Amino acid sequence: MKILVCLSNVPDTTSKINFTDGDTKFDANGVQFVINPNDEFGLTRAMWFKEKQGASVHVATVGDASVEPTMRKALAIGADEGIRVNTVPTDGFFVAQQLAEIVKKGGYDLIIAGRESIDYNGGMVPGLLATMLNMNFVNTCIGLEIEGDKVTALREIDGGKEKIATTLPLVIGGQKGLVEESDLRIPNMRGIMMSRQKQLNVIEPIAGIQATTDIKFDKPAPKGSVKLVETVAELVDLLHNEAKVI
Repeated sequence: MKILVCLSNVPDTTSKINFTDGDTKFDANGVQFVINPNDEFGLTRAMWFKEKQGASVHVATVGDASVEPTMRKALAIGADEGIRVNTVPTDGFFVAQQLAEIVKKGGYDLIIAGRESIDYNGGMVPGLLATMLNMNFVNTCIGLEIEGDKVTALREIDGGKEKIATTLPLVIGGQKGLVEESDLRIPNMRGIMMSRQKQLNVIEPIAGIQATTDIKFDKPAPKGSVKLVETVAELVDLLHNEAKVI
C-alpha cells in the first residue's frame, strides 16, 4: 500500500498573530510553525500502517523553502520521502490542484489529509482532492482499518459516530481520534539523522487556479474588564441591577 500524507505548515497555537497591509496579509515575523495537528494525527496513523502492514509513506506539502523544517520533522518521524511544491499556497482550491497532480503521478492508494488546517480552517482540501481524483472520500475520520483494498472507517457525526465500509483508492479527512494524542511521535536522534539522507523532492507547481481571495482579517475583540466581587450579596446585586439577568 502506498500512502500520501498531505501536510500543512501552520502557526503554533501559542504564537501571537498579527496582520499587515491593512489586515489583508498574515505577518509571519516571529511566528513558530508546526505540522498542522489534524495532519499529524494522519501521519501517525500512516506510520502504523507502515510498521504493521509494510506500507510506504510519503508526505507532500505546498509551500516555499520556509516549510522544509516541517517536512524534515515528518521524515524524522518515519516517512520515506517528502515532496514540496515550490510555491506559496493561495487558497484551498489551488492547493488541492497541486496535490492532485502529485497523486496522479505517484499512484497512491490512500491519501490522508487533515480535516482542516488550524490557521484558515477552510476544510476544503480533502473533499476537493477526492473530487478531482474521482476517489472515495471519508471526512471527519476518527478510525481507519484496511485489509487488502477493503476499508472500514469511523467518522464523527453530530451526536455520534458512523461506521463506513469502502474500498481503496481513498481520500480521508482525518482529525483527533484517528490516533490517540499519547500516540503522537516526537522525532528521536536516530530519526533526525536518518531524515537527512531521505529524499525531499522539490517540484514546480502546475498552472492552478486561485478560486478565492482574502479581503481582510479581523482578530477577535479583546475581552472586557473583570470585576471582582467579595460577597454573594454583592454578586446578586450586580446581576440584578447591572447585568439585569435575574
